[in-house]
Amino acid sequence: MELRHIRYFMAVAEEMNFTRAAEKLCIAQPPLSRQIRDLEEELGAKLFERNSHSLSLTDEGLLFRQYAARILELESRSKDDISGLSRGLHGRIYIATVEGYGPHLLAGWISGFHEENPGVQYELWTGTTDEIVNRLHKGLSDMAIVMEPFGDPGMNSVRVHSEPWSAIIPKDDPLAKKRGRKVKPADLENRELIIPSRASRSEEFRKWMPHPEKSLNVVCRVAHLINVRELAMAGVGIAIFPRSEGVMAEDDSIVIKDIDHPDAVASYLMVWSRERPLSRAADEMLSYIKGRIQDPQ
Repeated sequence: MELRHIRYFMAVAEEMNFTRAAEKLCIAQPPLSRQIRDLEEELGAKLFERNSHSLSLTDEGLLFRQYAARILELESRSKDDISGLSRGLHGRIYIATVEGYGPHLLAGWISGFHEENPGVQYELWTGTTDEIVNRLHKGLSDMAIVMEPFGDPGMNSVRVHSEPWSAIIPKDDPLAKKRGRKVKPADLENRELIIPSRASRSEEFRKWMPHPEKSLNVVCRVAHLINVRELAMAGVGIAIFPRSEGVMAEDDSIVIKDIDHPDAVASYLMVWSRERPLSRAADEMLSYIKGRIQDPQ
């Protein structure tokens, strides 16, 4: 199997049409079809289901597409890293982050680091902590901002930020009109809630409540900050989300109040693999970040 086979496969998988894929690759269609058949023979499996009107990936094709994407991404990264050794600090750094305050932290670090190292480029990806850890293990990200709790033995970590968990409340909700800038967990115990999609959050929040044996009334689980805000604005429920000062702001639709509980603290970590060495550019950026955080572990 050669890299060209993988590139050809990915072009067909993206276009789902041999004619368009051949045009994209600047080759004729018959040689492209022949290369895909050769690849299928080598793998011992059909990658595409073909009929006269459509093309689709088989289960084997869907799995191979995941590996093919990783191979091509690693090829690109290796070129960047090797060529960068002779041209000063160059290359591409692959970083993932959770929502909330993560993108705000990352933007500041990239701005400062890029000013010192203009030859470096960045690939950013946003998702949940669970999704991000999966990417780190697969080598698709060099480093990432995740949220505690976190205890993966295959990862190094350093705390980069802490902030309160808050309630994002629709403006016309009686709790929004209650005096003070904090709410008690008891105020939320029986309310319809919007919470982060991470599996452990429901149990974590339930432990803050006066009756932790009761299940929370969760109406929606979300991964992204924009969904939290829109759902709260629409009156779907009260959202529990990190305070995200400077990112999430009150307006004429929502009120934000911190949750008054000693454990209601959201902490962010920068994490990276213990087993996979970082590229020169990623290692330099990690050192830059460590020099600018307030609470290293």
